[in-house]
Amino acid sequence: MVRGVSAEPRKATVAFVLIVILLDTLGIGLVLPVLPRIIEGFLEGNLQRASHTYGLFLALYAVMQFVFAPIVGGLSDRFGRRTVILTSLAGAACDYVLLAFAPTLGWLFVGRILAGMTGASFAAATAYIADVTPPEKRAASFGLVGAAFGVGFVLGPGLGGLLGGVSLRAPFLAAAVLNLVNFLYGVFVLPESLSRENRRPFAWRRANPLGAIKNLGRSPIVRGLTATIVCSYLAQQLLRSTWALYTEARFGWSPARVGLSLVCVGVAAAIVQGFLLRKLMPRIGERRAMLLGLVASVLGYAAIGLANRSWLLYVLVFPFALEGLIEPSTKALLTREVGATEQGELQGSLGSLLSMTSIVGPIVGTALFARFAPAESSPHVPGAVFLAGSLLNVIGLLLAMRLFARRPSPPP
Repeated sequence: MVRGVSAEPRKATVAFVLIVILLDTLGIGLVLPVLPRIIEGFLEGNLQRASHTYGLFLALYAVMQFVFAPIVGGLSDRFGRRTVILTSLAGAACDYVLLAFAPTLGWLFVGRILAGMTGASFAAATAYIADVTPPEKRAASFGLVGAAFGVGFVLGPGLGGLLGGVSLRAPFLAAAVLNLVNFLYGVFVLPESLSRENRRPFAWRRANPLGAIKNLGRSPIVRGLTATIVCSYLAQQLLRSTWALYTEARFGWSPARVGLSLVCVGVAAAIVQGFLLRKLMPRIGERRAMLLGLVASVLGYAAIGLANRSWLLYVLVFPFALEGLIEPSTKALLTREVGATEQGELQGSLGSLLSMTSIVGPIVGTALFARFAPAESSPHVPGAVFLAGSLLNVIGLLLAMRLFARRPSPPP
């Protein structure tokens, strides 16, 4: 936390970084409805090849984030959050321009590499939140980060679907403009959050991804929470990597319809993380909020996998959104286990974990989709990938219950 900063400036700095995250997420959401169609266009409409290529496309982004998230987190511990965030935003704006004019599938992959590098700035942004928020309020602040993501996905996919109806490349140009606006906003408005006395030298042994992940094993509570959040992250990646493919193949949804469904997801996420979490946290605490989110995930993934009517997906979105309780509650618990000089490293390590699941998840998810979803598959289980997500959350729930049973809650 920034020392000597009054409550009102602290509120203002949180608002600044939430707007940065919102605009960044809006740019990402813009391109989600059109990416599968662009890839299919390069592959002459072959759905099976496009499924595997789309999975590799997403995994490449994750590989870059796996490598760069701990580096970015470590650099933000050394040079401050503001410098790292602004550099990444400028790079992202340039990258979206490249993607908008990519003439071949190979150039799309090059653009995705650059996007993964610039997207690693999320480690610095979440460390910023930890800097300016007292420990007892971090879960609510991380919930606001999730709400910012939700609002970004409300506006982004809906606008992306509309722009995609005009041109499949238009959403990339819109994302470039948003990142440029985001960069200019940060230059003129965003203050630094990390005081000089809380900075520390950059070290490659901590910043390399394997070393960063190893650091998460420093205590039993960190190890246990890390294992649980890995299960949740992996389930999310299974869903995200196949949602557009699944809804198009099973229900014949257009990019605009895919965008609309993601709008509903964003609305629900914003309600849960921006409003419900702040009401629940003082009453039930971080541990119970985390367990509630895991139970909702187990039931939600299973219900989506078994749904046989497209309208059911809209009905299930809102109870399923309670999944959004997991990440902010877990991150808040984890930030209590490290000091003020290590918040960037912690968020970078978590970013590497997320990236690892983003590498494995799309490959496994699209492989499950290609194996079980086509009509000619035997057995034909269209929702197999979501049932796998439910099973992962069962594992995460059992791990969390075991951890909390062995480690009683500390006194308030």
